[in-house]
Amino acid sequence: MVAIVTHSSTESLGLQVGGEAFALIKASWIILLTDTAGVRLSARNRLDGTVAKVVPGAVNSEVILTLKDGSQIAAIVTNESVTTLGLAAGKSASAAFKASSVIVGVKA
Repeated sequence: MVAIVTHSSTESLGLQVGGEAFALIKASWIILLTDTAGVRLSARNRLDGTVAKVVPGAVNSEVILTLKDGSQIAAIVTNESVTTLGLAAGKSASAAFKASSVIVGVKA
């Protein structure tokens, strides 16, 4: 995963090669793709997975992807996008997001 972190944040968080950290990405910052053949994006991060569930709302839906390592990531997309992309449980999809959308943290 690629993140943009200031030098000051690197120091204050104590980030170092091989050290533990976690990443937070707001669900509305994630773009979902279902057909990535031949697609090149400026977004530096892409996580491939399978749709675990879709929770529809009045305008937007929450889409949960299960990644290859078993972890999950949630995305908020419009209901129209759910229909257009054919998002449903069991369908393959990718979550893409920019390095500037990644918030890095460490446990105290």
